[in-house]
Order: sequence, then structure tokens, then C-alpha cells
Amino acid sequence: MSAALPPFPKPQETAGPPELLQVGTGTEEEPCLRADAARNRARLLEAAARLVAEHGAAGVTMEAVAAAASVGKGTVFRRFGDRTGLLMALLDHSEKKFQAALLGGPPPLGPGAPPVERLRAFGCAMLRRSIDEMDLQLAAEPSAERRYTSAPRRFLRGHVALLLRQAVPDGDSELLSHTLLAYLDAALVHHLTEQCGVPPARLQAGWLDLVARVTRTEHPA
Repeated sequence: MSAALPPFPKPQETAGPPELLQVGTGTEEEPCLRADAARNRARLLEAAARLVAEHGAAGVTMEAVAAAASVGKGTVFRRFGDRTGLLMALLDHSEKKFQAALLGGPPPLGPGAPPVERLRAFGCAMLRRSIDEMDLQLAAEPSAERRYTSAPRRFLRGHVALLLRQAVPDGDSELLSHTLLAYLDAALVHHLTEQCGVPPARLQAGWLDLVARVTRTEHPA
């Protein structure tokens, strides 16, 4: 008989609510953008987000964003440098909005709802976001060695672990949080929806079923 496996090291518990972690665009932001510059940047990013939703990441070019935002092409280049800088800024913008909704938005995604309801809302919102931003998220997928240590992933896992500790105090919230996030992985969502033809409604129903089983609660009607 083979020797017993060594004990699994006890993971560090995350104390308190997860820290707000950001993607970062790869370039340093000005510490305080002028009001008009900040408005122009937000306008460009909203235009780029519409292009992603309508045409995928391939439809996001500096020229297309300039036209959609009704500004000169030079304005886009001055703000983001090149297309890669624009896409990274767009992903950062999306991540910050999602984090803000988790930390301070209305319930059940934000604070104020029971932890199981927040888990259900979190997964459904993640699935919608992955489907809406599929090309962008796949293009920004971290390398294998950084997949579980990137700032956005650490933030999301910490958020799920916190809700699990509240909902299932006797469970291993650290390991279970990895399990739940694996269901919401953008590459898996792409495989299931685009390559296997699984409808988004079935993915959402599967998430609700998974949360019910993990938290030992009733499946919502």
C-alpha cells in the first residue's frame, strides 16, 4: 500500500471583505486627470465597450473607437498609445465597474442580501459578463502561472470565499471558492456556449444548482 499523502497545508484565511484589486493597464495613470480628460477617457471606453458588444474584440480598432466617440483618431492614440493599451484599459474599466457593484452596488449583487442570494447573483452576473465580453476576456486570459494569482482573480476568489464563510461556516471556504470560480471560467463558458451549443439559461440554472448543493440550501424556484 502506498504511503499516506502528507496533510494539505492550511490555507491562509482572508480576514474581512476582499480588498479592491485592479487589473492595471500596464502604464501609469495620471494621479489626477483633469475633469474634461476624465470625461473624454470614459467616453472613449464606453464607445469601445459598445463595439465589443456589437462586433467582438476584433471590431475594436483605434479608428472605430474614434468614430464611435465622435473624436479625432489622434485623441485615442494620445490617451491609450495603441490598440493593446486600449483593450487593457477597457478590461480594467470593466473590472473596476464589476468590483464596485460587488462592494457597494444594490443587493443582491452588492451588500445587503443574505450570502447565498449574493452567491447566486454573483455567478449569474459573471456568466452574463463572460458572454458579453467573451473575446475581450479570452484575449486577456493570464498565462498559466498567473491564472490564480492575478489581482482580479484574487479579488473575486476572496469575495466568494467571504460569502461561503458566512453561508457555510463549517465548509472549507478557500477550496470551495476555487471550485465555484472554476464553473465561471471564461474559457469554459466559451467552450460550452460556442463549441457545445449550451444555452446561457442552462449555464445559469447549473450555477444555481451548484450553489444550492454547496451551501445545502433549497434551489430557488
